[in-house]
Order: sequence, then C-alpha cells, then structure tokens
Amino acid sequence: VQLQASGGGLVQTGGSLRLSCAASGRSFSQYTMSWFRQAPGKEREFVAAIWRTNTYYSDSVRGRFTTSRDNAKNMVYLQMNSLKPEDTAVYYCAADARLILSSITQAQNYDYWGQGTLVTVSS
Repeated sequence: VQLQASGGGLVQTGGSLRLSCAASGRSFSQYTMSWFRQAPGKEREFVAAIWRTNTYYSDSVRGRFTTSRDNAKNMVYLQMNSLKPEDTAVYYCAADARLILSSITQAQNYDYWGQGTLVTVSS
C-alpha cells in the first residue's frame, strides 16, 4: 500500500482544513486507516483512526476533527475544525491490515505511512 497525504496549509486559529490521503493497492477497505501528527521536537502522536467501521479520536481533537473514508475511491479524509495553534504539526496518514483495537493508537504498529503534510495554525 502506498499512501499520499495532501491538504495541509496555513490557517488562522478557529479555521478549518481538510486533509486527504490517497491509497493505492488492493483490499483498501480491509485496512485500518489512521492519522498521526508530529510537532517540532515532539513524538509522533495519534490523532484519529477508522478501525473496521468505527472511528476513534484522541482526547485533544475529539469533537473538532472528523475522519472518514471512501472505499470506492481509496481515500481517507480528516476534517479539522476549530483549529488551535497547538494543532500545528506534520500530519501523516497510516495504514495497516492486521491491527487489533488496542493497538491502533501506537505508531510503531503501522506498516504503511504517507509522506506527511504540514498544518500550521497561526494565533
């Protein structure tokens, strides 16, 4: 599976962005698709995931971010609303076909990664 994230940019506090992740390869619908982010000087952290038909979010983005997928188009999206300066980071999409629910928040468990897209939220 190859992943390519896009849609990042500069936005003001309170604004919105939608990230997209295009996937190539077979059996896309069987993959857990997730978003992680990494701010300068910090570790990569879990943002959101679609595991089977359910969505999961970190506490820091729940209620503001929404992830979705279109299996017909091999696409995953992250709609980000009410953005804050602390959301500034490089955002990565990730995929794996063998994750159990308890492992979806850990970056080391994913086999496939996109190249990342930078989101900058100005105050």
